[in-house]
Amino acid sequence: MEIIQSHRCFGGVLHICEHSSDALKGGMRFSIFLPPAAAHDTPVPYITFLSGLTCTHENFTTKAGAYAAAASLGLAILAPDTSPRADDAADDAAAHDLGKGAGFYIDATQTPWASHYRMEHYIAHELAAMIPAAFPVKRDAQGIMGHSMGGHGALTLFFKYPHLYRCASAFAPIVAPSQVPWGQKAFTHYLGDDPAIWLRHDACALVHLADNAHHNSSILIDQGTADPFLQDQLKPELFEQACQAAGQALTLRWQDGYDHSYYFIQSFIADHLRHHAGFLF
Repeated sequence: MEIIQSHRCFGGVLHICEHSSDALKGGMRFSIFLPPAAAHDTPVPYITFLSGLTCTHENFTTKAGAYAAAASLGLAILAPDTSPRADDAADDAAAHDLGKGAGFYIDATQTPWASHYRMEHYIAHELAAMIPAAFPVKRDAQGIMGHSMGGHGALTLFFKYPHLYRCASAFAPIVAPSQVPWGQKAFTHYLGDDPAIWLRHDACALVHLADNAHHNSSILIDQGTADPFLQDQLKPELFEQACQAAGQALTLRWQDGYDHSYYFIQSFIADHLRHHAGFLF
């Protein structure tokens, strides 16, 4: 791993890093913000932010406005990419919702995607091991959050890896990918045609199988009422119903007039960081 940029930021430091990923078979970049509390190699809790369709690590890093609150709270934030980027990785250049920029945080099993598209393994195994070894962050004090496709990733990985993540939150997440066009398209290509397999990567299904320890951690979701994808792709009410049935604590906040953009994320990111801090300290 190589640090290719470093920037002083709110008393802490923001690193842009590059490394060769074994899981994704190619070069990858991520950003990590270390708050002032991490000075002198003092380990701090950290949060992984998973971005949405078409994004790279740069979108959150430059647009979310998260670092003032993170510095104040003493939280580090990791922002990885959304898909493999190797030149020989399969892609659909004509589609924004499949291929590069659209990894969906799962491990593909179908040709030609399976050889590179192992985003679940990349986030929950490769980076989860590499980041605490390279930076002063606590292995046992992690949270996860995301936006849209990344909200899907945050919720599903939270349920799949209870030993890694103490808490989760999301902005406008895809909560039921098995039931909406974005998820159905991606899952068909990456996982095949069996809907039973899709449910292994669907937050509305996984909440019923979640480790009981997560019932002690409330999930926070913010959803804008002016989001153009609300009715067809997001459907947060399905996750609300699933959480109620499973006994999973959830705060679903409807934000009047907000859309799907990073202006929406900027407006409420501090609330999400405070939510995570309540479980990580």
